[in-house]
Amino acid sequence: MNQLWLRQITAVARLEVVKNLFALRAAPLYLLAAMPIFVVGLLYVAMTFGEGPSELETAGGTALFFAILYQFILRFVIYIGCVWIFMNLFRGEVLDRSLHYYFLSPIRREVLVVGKFVSGWLTAVLLFLGSTLVTMFLLYANLMRGPELGQLMSYAGVTVLACLGYGAVFLVIGLFLRNPIVPALLIWLWEQINPFLPALLKKISVIFYLQSMLPLRVKDGPFAVIADPVPAWLAVPGLLAFTALVLVAAGMRIRHMEIAYGSD
Repeated sequence: MNQLWLRQITAVARLEVVKNLFALRAAPLYLLAAMPIFVVGLLYVAMTFGEGPSELETAGGTALFFAILYQFILRFVIYIGCVWIFMNLFRGEVLDRSLHYYFLSPIRREVLVVGKFVSGWLTAVLLFLGSTLVTMFLLYANLMRGPELGQLMSYAGVTVLACLGYGAVFLVIGLFLRNPIVPALLIWLWEQINPFLPALLKKISVIFYLQSMLPLRVKDGPFAVIADPVPAWLAVPGLLAFTALVLVAAGMRIRHMEIAYGSD
């Protein structure tokens, strides 16, 4: 990758991050990011009236509660947020009738894909990593102490990788399919039933690798199928390799992409 491509990727990413964060269609993202913080706020209101869970009075109980809350962050907040961000990277341009400006500019389409992907990933990380950390610190504020550094780094790393893995999936779906909503729903259902799938099928998902790296695992219930977690030294390179393959596929797809605003 030469310096010109790096400068172009940086320029596209910088421009697109601003659009992703401050365009009108970004409003649902802020609502999603605020959801876990709102849940903690409700807990504090309940605790003010003596109705809060007693588990939050100990470090172990607080860690367990956050582990449960993080399942909501991972399976709903980050997932839906990535659907919204990455599927709109190109479809949003088509709906705004502005994609042709990029196609007419002196930039390789593959470089454009990488730049837009980086912008979507940075947007998701800024919003959802920030939401995760704020939620975690608010929970531990009741104990007048912060979370353990190991747990903090683990949750932060899983959040960053979740934005990467789900972002890659929905970028390529948004490029290959005209109506990406149905595939996004089907993938979400597949991720939700992952605990109950056979061990081999569990590995055909993003959530399985993310769950393997969590510092505290939440039991999936009596009907869950037990499978050995993937060690971090395999899960992280695996997600990175998957992302790279998806970007290659997206680059091949956009090379032959034609603009037809009237069909959308």
